[in-house]
Amino acid sequence: MIIVKTLDITTYGAIGDGKTDNALAIQKAIDDCSRSGGGIVSVPEGQTFLTGPFNLKSFVNLRVEENSTLLANPDESVYTKSAFRENVGEGSIWIGAENAKEVTISGKGAIDGNGAAFMGPEEKAAYALKPFVTFDRRPHVFTPVHCTGLSIHDVTFKNSAYWCLHLVGCSNVNIAGVKIYNDLKIRNSDGIDLDHSSNVLIKDCDIESGDDCICFKTRREYAEYGPTEHVVVSGCFLTSTSCAIKLGSENVDAIRDILVHDCTIRSSNRGIGLQNRDEGRMQDINFKNISVEGRLFDDVWWGKAEPISVTAYKRAASKGKDANVRFAKGQTEGNVGAISRVTFSGITCRSENGIFVGGESDKVHGIEFSDVHLQISKTTKFAGGVYDLRPSDTVGILQAPTAGFYLLNAKEVSLKNCSVHWGEKKTPYFKHALYASEVAGLRVDNFAGNGAQDGIKAIQCDRCESLQLT
Repeated sequence: MIIVKTLDITTYGAIGDGKTDNALAIQKAIDDCSRSGGGIVSVPEGQTFLTGPFNLKSFVNLRVEENSTLLANPDESVYTKSAFRENVGEGSIWIGAENAKEVTISGKGAIDGNGAAFMGPEEKAAYALKPFVTFDRRPHVFTPVHCTGLSIHDVTFKNSAYWCLHLVGCSNVNIAGVKIYNDLKIRNSDGIDLDHSSNVLIKDCDIESGDDCICFKTRREYAEYGPTEHVVVSGCFLTSTSCAIKLGSENVDAIRDILVHDCTIRSSNRGIGLQNRDEGRMQDINFKNISVEGRLFDDVWWGKAEPISVTAYKRAASKGKDANVRFAKGQTEGNVGAISRVTFSGITCRSENGIFVGGESDKVHGIEFSDVHLQISKTTKFAGGVYDLRPSDTVGILQAPTAGFYLLNAKEVSLKNCSVHWGEKKTPYFKHALYASEVAGLRVDNFAGNGAQDGIKAIQCDRCESLQLT
């Protein structure tokens, strides 16, 4: 019989009064646990433990017991480590781990990022951002860097002030049964960001986020860790004020071999987004058996109710806090990589907008839609007839009629057994079931759909080469 030792943080002096900073006591318990071969560091039930930053170590299971809470210290001065190394303008690290093995976070308690404490005033669509000179101290909740054998299960995360789970250069990761409930008005409060990480399973999670729920990236700050690849996401329920499942926009390496299946997307500004703006490639991406519900919202949030958006446009230069960090050293203008071999099958969509596919010349090709069905109806007061291409150096918000499928400058796009239905609430900018312009190798098989208005063609193709309609 293997006996796993358990260390209670209160035996190290932690006080669960919600006021005392317990970072030193928690760190001491973690250090002792790891140094002695590993085990459980327990946050005892029924108490709230305020804490500043601390670091998890190899073979430690941080177990947050039922009805207990770890609460981020609202004092910004205790957050001193940037989440992105020399780029200090995008948050700090609260709970960290680096070069560690077999790290676990578990339990039925909560880890609370205290998000509103780090924001400015609450406004109609979002909290205002607090001004800062150089260092944005909003804490990311958990940032493991170059860790292997990472497991996060059952615990609840909430109220993140920036990204919640940011996995950098991690491998052999299992995230299961996790709940992430962030304030839908807090900007940048992503749920899970996989950054240069591989061999990851995310399953049966429930995520509500004021930005992307699950996001695949390869950020420039951590370029040495290679692609994000070999990832499976299944059985998740996702609600986002921006994009529920996103690839990009930061992508300097490959994002590949991704499978997302049997998920439900609820009330999101964009359902699935492949948003390439940097030189990295996206390829071999598969989405299966997904339900998408979208709606239009305020311009402060990216997305225009596109249930699916696939775009590859060069990143816009910035004069703000992003200046000199998005492009490679010495460059003032970037490049954009290709998106290829992407399939969508068994997708049902209800939204105010249709699917958009577009990019710069030769950058989007091999996109397949099979059994993808859309119902489009006006449901909010926000203006439509737009597609969101931000952050692009050409067009930010594209003004264009709403089509079920809007295809612009792509190659080898196929639609098989797809349909578009217009709901009872239509607007004059609802037009074609399928619109394609400058698409080479478009194949459409067994497509069902009509124009939204009398006299509008179901299918309109302009300057399309090798078109096949059957």
